[in-house]
This record gives sequence, structure tokens and C-alpha cells, in this order.
Amino acid sequence: MKVFLEWLSLGAARWLLRPVLRLSLRYVDVEDPWEPTDRPVRFWALGAGSVKRFSWYFEGESSVRISFIDELCDWLLGCEQVTDPDLFHEADYWQHPSTFEQLRKGDCEDFALWAWRKLSEMGIEARFFTGRRADAPADSWHAWVVYRMDSVDYLLESIAPSRQEMLRLLEDVRSQYIPHFSVGKDFRPQAYGGYLLYLKEGGLRAKEAVPPTIG
Repeated sequence: MKVFLEWLSLGAARWLLRPVLRLSLRYVDVEDPWEPTDRPVRFWALGAGSVKRFSWYFEGESSVRISFIDELCDWLLGCEQVTDPDLFHEADYWQHPSTFEQLRKGDCEDFALWAWRKLSEMGIEARFFTGRRADAPADSWHAWVVYRMDSVDYLLESIAPSRQEMLRLLEDVRSQYIPHFSVGKDFRPQAYGGYLLYLKEGGLRAKEAVPPTIG
């Protein structure tokens, strides 16, 4: 109830301030969608299905033992992509990683949340991202993971159909993704320039009451 009331009050504030925000965004120049911003972020901003604090996804024991990234990719390649309406009869439902391990079915954020947790358990610096692909509509949100090894950043596209497409240098695919938010091992969401672009492109439409669904 507390979370709902906080969201409700935030929504009311956004509705009242929408004209001011629209005007101010006209003067915002976003040079790099990947540039972090100092915009305050709450966990529910990352998607309509984000109703739990991010530490929740790390609770409990994992039933899958992963020691190498190749094993992580192979396990994900054995999972099935299914939309939330088909699997849970909900527009956007974010599974706990242990549920995903049992079902081995889900959409992009289920795959990415599981990969983020497993990379973190392996001691690899990783961040869970929500945003969109550059070639997708502004309201078509997506989820992926970025991790660092040996001072090199990689993008893990957890729903890719092959290992080659799943693991790529971030430098090579950076222009193909527009991040809105990410969260790392401190569980504190971070906003990016890509979210400001989203707002400038119509993310403050009057009909919008909650963050878009992801999948």
C-alpha cells in the first residue's frame, strides 16, 4: 500500500508538472544516450512490472550452478521466450530468478534479470538495463545486461538466438541501444540520457499513467 501511495502521489505530481516538464525538455540537449544523469530514480520507473526493490531478485538460493559465461549463455539458449500475457495473463510481470529457473520461460527482462544475478554471483561487475533498441518504437521497451571483464565492457543480449549474437563488445553495438535506466550491485537505479530523449519524443503523453511494459 505504501508503494502504491508513493506511486500515486508521484503520478499526480507528474500530471501537474507535465506542461513545465515539456517546456524545459525543449532546451535539453542530449548528446549521448549512454551518459548517466543525476535524475532521481525509483525502482518502479524501470518498467510496469518492476514492483519489487532490486535486492529481492537476489534473495533465495539459485538451483543453477554457473562458473563460466559460456555456461550462462548455453543455459539461456535452452530457455523459451514467452510473452507475459501468454505466460501470466498480465501485461508485464517480472519473474524472480528462481521462478525463471523452474519455468525456463519468460520475456526479455526475465532473461536479463537472471543473467544479471548470475554474473554478479560469479564476481563479475554487471548492470541490468532497461531502455529500447535504436530501431524500435519509443514505447517498445527492452532489457539487457552490460558487464565488465578485464577493463572491457560487453553487452549481453540475453534473448539472442546464438552465443555469437548474445555476447558482443559494447563499443560495437552501443549505437544500437538507447538506455533509459540501469541498476548495479548497489541496487540503486541510474537514469541515462536515453530517458530524456524518450521524454522529449513523447514519453509525457497524457494517456501514460505507468511505465511502459517490457518484453
